[in-house]
Amino acid sequence: MTLPLSLRAETSVARGGKAVYGVPLGILMLEARFPRIPGDMGNGTTWPFPVMFRVVKGASPERVVLEGARGLFEDFLRAAEDLVALGCEGITTNCGFLSLFQAELSARLNVPVATSSLMQVPMVQALLPPGKRVGVVTVSAQSLTPAHLRAANCPEDLPFVGTEKGREFFRVLIKGEKDDMDVSLARADILDAGRELVARHPEVGAIVLECTNMPPYAAALSEAVGLPVFDIYSFITWFHAGLRPRRFGTG
Repeated sequence: MTLPLSLRAETSVARGGKAVYGVPLGILMLEARFPRIPGDMGNGTTWPFPVMFRVVKGASPERVVLEGARGLFEDFLRAAEDLVALGCEGITTNCGFLSLFQAELSARLNVPVATSSLMQVPMVQALLPPGKRVGVVTVSAQSLTPAHLRAANCPEDLPFVGTEKGREFFRVLIKGEKDDMDVSLARADILDAGRELVARHPEVGAIVLECTNMPPYAAALSEAVGLPVFDIYSFITWFHAGLRPRRFGTG
């Protein structure tokens, strides 16, 4: 006879083999000094589960976004390998432009890899009714190339708008012009970009935020344009749910 779960004896053998336990998600961080407010991927309080960060030295936002992350793959690989050696069971990054490294990192690491919020685009597109499309708000439209889109399995005619014309977000996060940030101005930059996106592309039925610093403004953007908004937070909480499925007490 099979005993109910509540009556089965628990094993007393604890398994080893890792340096750190209970932190399955590793986040590869760019090297930057701007404020990471709650909701930002690089703020530990953003996540409802433990995460492990590793800063990739020399990987500045300007170098990764504006210069295509040239020459940085091995640095990201070594940092990811360190996180996996410590005990991480899944790896992500804090820049959507690192979709360029998705295939290579997946091939070299023995764990699942989710490099970019842009990887949500095909899934979100499948949710929309006929005639509607996914649109993207990115930190830099001038830097988001067909290669970035292909690497994330996005269509090359994907509609997107950047924040380069804004007053705060781009110049603080990408240009590194100062160490502080006016959050109200940053929010306005995201809302302006989102409104421009739907004005230029009325067929947009949902928005994906490329930049991992944009989740603090996702709710305000959704309210402003009346559309669903997906971001790195929605993507990585989904990703983590697969790494650590919820136990419901029945199996």
